[in-house]
Amino acid sequence: MKPKNIPGVPKHVKGSFHDTESKKEVGNSSDLDLKFTILKKRFLSINQWRDYCKESATDFRLFDFAGKNVERLPQLGDYIRIDIPGPGGSEGRSFDWVQIISIDLANSDMIIIQCRPSKDPVKQNTKKIAHFYSSHATSTFIISKEKDGIKAGIYGRNEYPNLKAGFFNSIRNIMIAVGGMLGLSKVQWKCLAEGFVDF
Repeated sequence: MKPKNIPGVPKHVKGSFHDTESKKEVGNSSDLDLKFTILKKRFLSINQWRDYCKESATDFRLFDFAGKNVERLPQLGDYIRIDIPGPGGSEGRSFDWVQIISIDLANSDMIIIQCRPSKDPVKQNTKKIAHFYSSHATSTFIISKEKDGIKAGIYGRNEYPNLKAGFFNSIRNIMIAVGGMLGLSKVQWKCLAEGFVDF
């Protein structure tokens, strides 16, 4: 199976990938507009993402450039702290971190947010990636309004372990990355995508 060619999603070169999508059909146009408005609110409320996927223990929190937890719409350069079950890496203070590298709001019927593994924003004087994937990986989150419904998609590209994190962190990163490559992370992403569109 090959990765889908989707505008706004980077080309896949190396490692594993996933295309995770959920769609909800909507009957009439007024309902469609209302449901897309709700979807946008959910999508942009990163601190509430866990609420839409009750079966998962993974938590997401939005942080600003200085590493302060914020309750607002995401902005370019913000960080998302990911708390996954199991032992965390020491580089990210037991969390995994990604940075928002692009936000595309140009199309009124679509929003795209793209993230990349990053350093812990509190650690200003380091370039070490605090995530189990390397800095070449991306996660692209897309919601859209279509003719007959609303859709949420999460697309992972170039996912392979972060081996530049010291011996013990690298072992941990390999274990989690392999689990992701075997489809465990896709279960989490499917839960979140389904949760976004399930009212």
